[in-house]
Amino acid sequence: MLPARPAPHRLLNPGWSLALWVVALSAPLAASASNLPVWAYPVNPPAGHPAADDGHAIHVPDSPVTFTRTQITNLTGPVPDWHPDEHPAMPDIVAKGRAPNVLACAYCHLPNGAGRPENASLAGLPVNYIRQELRAFQQGHRPGSEPRRVPQTLMIKGAKDLTDAEIDAAAAYFASLKPASFVRVIETATVPKTRIAGWVLTPAPGGGTEAIRNRIIETPEDFERFENRDSRTPYLVYVPRGSVQRGAALVVTIRDGGTVPACITCHGPELKGLGDVPRLAGRSPSFLMRQLTDLRSGVRTGASTELMKPIVAHLTDADLISLVAYLASREP
Repeated sequence: MLPARPAPHRLLNPGWSLALWVVALSAPLAASASNLPVWAYPVNPPAGHPAADDGHAIHVPDSPVTFTRTQITNLTGPVPDWHPDEHPAMPDIVAKGRAPNVLACAYCHLPNGAGRPENASLAGLPVNYIRQELRAFQQGHRPGSEPRRVPQTLMIKGAKDLTDAEIDAAAAYFASLKPASFVRVIETATVPKTRIAGWVLTPAPGGGTEAIRNRIIETPEDFERFENRDSRTPYLVYVPRGSVQRGAALVVTIRDGGTVPACITCHGPELKGLGDVPRLAGRSPSFLMRQLTDLRSGVRTGASTELMKPIVAHLTDADLISLVAYLASREP
C-alpha cells in the first residue's frame, strides 16, 4: 500500500522564476537527448503566470521564522533560511550571491547544504573536491546531458563568474557542515503517477498508480515544504524491488572477479568518501543517476573523471538504478 500524498499547494513555482532568469542570461537551448533516463532529468513544462503575493506569513514545520512568498522566491536577495540555528554564519556568496549573474549558493543547495533532487547535496564534501568541481563548471567540463534543465544552466553561468575568493569561501562553508539525508527508500512494483513541477517529479493531480518499470521515482513528501525551500523537506524514493540488494553487491565488485575497481575502493567502505573523494551515501538518486549517466556517455569530462570512466563504461541503466538506489538508502 502506498502512503497517501498531500496535493501540491499552488504557490509560485520556483522553477518559474528560475526560467525567467535563465532566459535573460543564456542563448537558445538545444533539443534534449532522446536516450536519457528522463525520470532523472525532469524538465519543467512551459511556465504559467505567477500567483500574486498576498503578503501573508508562510510557515514550515519546526521553524521559528516566517517569510512571505516574495522573500521565498527572490533570487537576488538573502535566501530563505528556515532553520538558522542548524548551521554557522553563511558567507555573503552563499547567503546573498552577487547580482546580477551569481545566485546565492544556498538558494539552490540550501543553507544546510542538503540540496534538492535537481542539484547536489554539498554538506560535508571535501573542500578541495568542491573547489575542483566549481572549476570544472567554469571550464565547461560539466555541461549536463539535458540542455533544457535550467538548474544546470544556472550553475554553469554562475560558476563562470565566481572569483577564487568566492569559490574558497563557498567550499569552506559547505565542507564544514554535517551531512544529513532526508530521503526514504521504498522498494515497490507500483508508484504514484507523477508530473513535473519545480524541476522534480510530483504526484499527478488526478492520483492513481502505475508500474515502476526501470525507473526511480523521487518526489517530495510534502510539495508545499519543497516549494517553500524548507531545508528539511523529506523525500520518498521509490525503487524497483530487489534493487537495493543488487546495488549493495555492485558497490563491492562491479564485475565478476573484481576486474574493475568497486565503489568502495575510492569512496570508502561506508561510501562516505576518502580524502578528496566525495561521499556517495545518502545522496539523491536522481542527482547520482545524472552524474553516472553523464560520465558513461562522456558528457562529463576533465581530469577528475578519468578514474570513473572505465567503471561506468559497461554498466546498464538497470545497473545504475541499483547502484543509486542502494547509495540513497545509506546513512550519510
